Amino acid sequence: MIQTTTLLKAYRVGYFPMSIGGEIKWCSPALRGIVPLKAFHVPRRLQRVLRRGAFEVSINRAFRQVVVSCASRPDPAGNWINDEIIDSYRSLHRAGYAHSVETWCEGVLVGGLYGVALRGAFFGESMFHTKSDASKVALASLVDRLTERGYRLLDIQWLTSHLSQFGAIEVVRARYLELLVEAMK
Repeated sequence: MIQTTTLLKAYRVGYFPMSIGGEIKWCSPALRGIVPLKAFHVPRRLQRVLRRGAFEVSINRAFRQVVVSCASRPDPAGNWINDEIIDSYRSLHRAGYAHSVETWCEGVLVGGLYGVALRGAFFGESMFHTKSDASKVALASLVDRLTERGYRLLDIQWLTSHLSQFGAIEVVRARYLELLVEAMK
């Protein structure tokens, strides 16, 4: 298991762990994906889903279940969430740093995300869904909470086409580190 203090030190300087080939590797991509909180975009279709209230949203109600669900989803590149990562983030959760946002439908967990909150930054780790739009609702709920609480940075590690629809962008490592320093204040 990765020690909580080691994880927190790594996040403070722009690194995060991944299991690659069963071994923990520390990553700090040259291009980092972020979601500018003030520019977060909710697509029209998702606005309708949110208005309908199709999902119940909770925070930290099923942290382990969210992480395990993220680890279980099919990924053509291979899943980077192994048992060591799961145990490490559960420890971070018990220490009050790792959090989950869950979406439920008729009492069943159908989506969610988890990540690490540290000062003014939230480091998104992974998300999953078993019902269409469930992870999008979790993301929109996360952004609302972060904005309400004055967070400055939502780190998504890498930009994907899925996240770009919400206004996510890439920044070079030097710019990311500037944003991170500001968020740590």
